[in-house]
Amino acid sequence: MLNSLNKHLQKLMPILTPLSLVIGILLEDIGGQLLFLVPWIFAFMTFSGSLSMNFEGVKSIKKYPGTILIAIAFLHILMPIWAYLVSTIIFHDDLLTIGFVLAVALPTGITSFIWVSICRGHLALCLAIILIDTLLSPLVIPALLHVVVGQTIEMDTTALILDLLWMIVLPSIAGILLNEWTKGGIEESVGKKLAPFSKLSLFGIVMINSSAIAPYVKNITWELVGVVLVVFALAVSGYALCLVLGHFIWKDTSIITTFVFTGGMRNIAVGVVIATTYFPAKTVMPVVFGMLFQQVLASFFSQIMGKYRIKYASNSG
Repeated sequence: MLNSLNKHLQKLMPILTPLSLVIGILLEDIGGQLLFLVPWIFAFMTFSGSLSMNFEGVKSIKKYPGTILIAIAFLHILMPIWAYLVSTIIFHDDLLTIGFVLAVALPTGITSFIWVSICRGHLALCLAIILIDTLLSPLVIPALLHVVVGQTIEMDTTALILDLLWMIVLPSIAGILLNEWTKGGIEESVGKKLAPFSKLSLFGIVMINSSAIAPYVKNITWELVGVVLVVFALAVSGYALCLVLGHFIWKDTSIITTFVFTGGMRNIAVGVVIATTYFPAKTVMPVVFGMLFQQVLASFFSQIMGKYRIKYASNSG
């Protein structure tokens, strides 16, 4: 029954995510009262997702160090610079610029593993990128935000690092260690049962945090439309750039597929938590709207990668 529920939720994610956003905006007073729960819910989500991960990816660190380095550089150098340039040219608003940079500078999403698996990518390499990126997040995100924020807003960097440690790093390590210790048994016995609750938790986080942007969204303005369009454009460009770069750097379609999804997807839920906790509400907008497109674009690019693989599979090593 839980497995069936999980499959239904997986299929309905492109619909339920924006629906959660709308409900959260309409019930902004209730959401505001529940904000304190978000970090705990997120830690649960991270732990649940990590139960399917192991240290198999560590072997890929030795085998593909250059590939992993390129993926990390794309996630945390190239995309943040691109987002910064686009947002400053279009909006001239420091708060929105911080939001756009945060939205693309987040660690890669754990759900990228699902899409890499569906599209026959390199699973061990995907695990390695997720693992390293997750462990680096308490250092990388505060450093990037410090550069972008500058003297515009005061930011408690120490508190942010500690939040990232206990929301992402510690639950991830706990989940991976349990999976290793039980030789994968916990993923079968507990992980699959927790999977639907993890997805429901994601909808809960979107619902609660969208209350922060309610004052901006209730009055539709050209700025709001512009924010949504730029979020969409940046999301598409992330996937597309990965495919173009991957095509010229590697010949192996499984590596290119892995690069596309780890480079295109983000752990947006943690970005929403950071934005609502450390910055004014306006900063949350570019991050939250990223949730509207992530799963839809992943599904779209999975079809593109399917055609790409058929065309270039003969070149794979």
